[in-house]
Amino acid sequence: MTMHLASHAYSSVRNRKYNPKYTKANIAKWTEECRVYNKDLKRMGQPKMSLEQYIDYVHGKGKVPNPARDRAAFKPYTAPEIPAYRRNDTSHIPSNDSCAGVATKKEPMMYTGDLIAGIATMHKSNAVPVLKGTDEAKDIARMRR
Repeated sequence: MTMHLASHAYSSVRNRKYNPKYTKANIAKWTEECRVYNKDLKRMGQPKMSLEQYIDYVHGKGKVPNPARDRAAFKPYTAPEIPAYRRNDTSHIPSNDSCAGVATKKEPMMYTGDLIAGIATMHKSNAVPVLKGTDEAKDIARMRR
């Protein structure tokens, strides 16, 4: 069956408004939700919402109060002033003007022994050390492992 032949009962468009049922359980639930919502509003610096406004807001009937639109209720954020502590005032500590470093440069590592004759390249650019007095150099040249 195609959609254009279906009756209005199969419509995907909601054409009915939901009216909330004011039972004691629902009012208790909405009161608790309103309390938590007002707590979040207070944390964000927004004005509180009454229970009736909250119920309308939850069911899509009321508008959300927006202090950004209402400039009379809008208070811009101002950072709290930081007190000047004594440890922030370092004018009594003399400065060290010498440009000497705090550590010396490390010597570069160099091989000074005589065991290794050199470095050979084996398979896929693999660098292998070659020892003196062995046939490793010949084996690497013949591509032996």
